Amino acid sequence: MRLGVLDVGSNSAQLQIVEATAGAPPLPLHALKAATGLAESIDASQCLDGNGIERVCEAVTQSLEAARHYEVDQIYLFVTAAIRDAANREEVLDRVAAECGLRPQFLTGLQEARLTYFAVHRWYGWCAGRLLDIDIGGTTMEITLGRDAAPELAVSLPLGAGRLTRTFFDTDPPSVKQVKELRRYVRSSLRETADRLLWEGKPQRVVGTSKTFKQLARLAGAPAQRKGPFVRRTLSRKDLHGWVARMATMTTDRRAKLQGVARSRAHQILAGAIVADETLYALDVDAIDVSPWALREGVILQHLSAVPDPQNDLPLQVLSPEVHVDKAVVTSLPITESSHDRTR
Repeated sequence: MRLGVLDVGSNSAQLQIVEATAGAPPLPLHALKAATGLAESIDASQCLDGNGIERVCEAVTQSLEAARHYEVDQIYLFVTAAIRDAANREEVLDRVAAECGLRPQFLTGLQEARLTYFAVHRWYGWCAGRLLDIDIGGTTMEITLGRDAAPELAVSLPLGAGRLTRTFFDTDPPSVKQVKELRRYVRSSLRETADRLLWEGKPQRVVGTSKTFKQLARLAGAPAQRKGPFVRRTLSRKDLHGWVARMATMTTDRRAKLQGVARSRAHQILAGAIVADETLYALDVDAIDVSPWALREGVILQHLSAVPDPQNDLPLQVLSPEVHVDKAVVTSLPITESSHDRTR
């Protein structure tokens, strides 16, 4: 069966298509992207305006047409924080349903955090030990910590790169004062979560997910995405801090020309970098690995974990407490010498 996952976010609607086979990894057969650009379409009342809604409908329509072209059988269609947190969310979802034929679902911040962690844990495996994941999206940042397939701790904070860009930066490039104010806000927002995580002790592995971390790692010299998912990519706090200082003096157009930075995200990469910088500092992390798997892979893996493999189908039997063993039969059975007794 071909399975599709369509994630409608603040920057784009991203469709990932996989062959849903039990035990198979969620490596995409096809991946497509359609721009949404919602950051500038959220008004003062936190409603998504008409132009933004129209772009969402166009992106979903285009993605569903592609899914049909590639013969997708079933699809998960969901929106993330940009639409989920909009004051007119139900209007947006109703409009998409009317124009596209499917009504998107939405995930809470904690659901996003847990599904992303699930994917990261699967990628690095049980040998990763205690794992900390940081995911910086357009509207929120999720942090998860755990050793098992489900995290012990999951939080969602209003520290998305797009949201903070709109709130704190009104000049291009931003002023020194605006950058300092953003840093203070991030530190304050992180304090309670950072205290809890530091109390838990150092994790064995720290991972960054999301496009923000992928672009920042590329800026710092990590291999390009065309090298494939199996190439290790890392980002050090030292390199990250240096790039924050450099990008703070650049215009959006100049940032768009940097290695690995997409033009559609150039306006918000600085805010995302500041959130990453302050988070690594607050958690005393020197370097992170950048995971190729995140939320969409988590949705797919959750689905695949429920798909039975008929070739390995061992029936589970119920042990009933009502069954009684005849003690007389048991005591009449011959007692044989154990190999241990024979050697004494």
